[in-house]
Amino acid sequence: MAANLLARALVEEGRHVVAIPSFGFERRGAPVAAFLRYDTAPIRSMTNIYEPDCVVCIDPTVARAVNIFDGIREEATLVQATRKPLGELMLPERIARVGLCDAVGIALEIFRRPITNTIMLGAFARATGLVKLESLRAALRHESGLRDAVLEQNLAGLARGYEATHVHRIERRAAA
Repeated sequence: MAANLLARALVEEGRHVVAIPSFGFERRGAPVAAFLRYDTAPIRSMTNIYEPDCVVCIDPTVARAVNIFDGIREEATLVQATRKPLGELMLPERIARVGLCDAVGIALEIFRRPITNTIMLGAFARATGLVKLESLRAALRHESGLRDAVLEQNLAGLARGYEATHVHRIERRAAA
């Protein structure tokens, strides 16, 4: 859902987008990956992304089961749902920017359940600057399955995710 909303928001901004979901085990709580490409020109590649520029991890526990950094490029961005401070995270050298958001805490306040999709979209917008918050709001409003109360909760989650995200630039020392 989050990848589709992000794709719709990027299209709102005039970009070409391909969103590719990838489902593993068909059970609730199983890790799910989604890949998204965007460009100013039409996109022909319809494959998974093996060297991502950015990783968004919407579940703070998934990194224990899956290597979320596999293939990540130099100077990459991580947007992580966590309440931990930056100093407690084990990050590869290739990460240059980190956006941290206590998405589960916010979700429990807003939804009374740990549903972090829209909260992490707000975090992504804040951490990367690649999409405008208003474009994400428009994408949510166009989502046909969201009724009034649920829409308002998701709009609130989007805004809270944006506001609550702490962005860190990681400076690496050059080897002597």
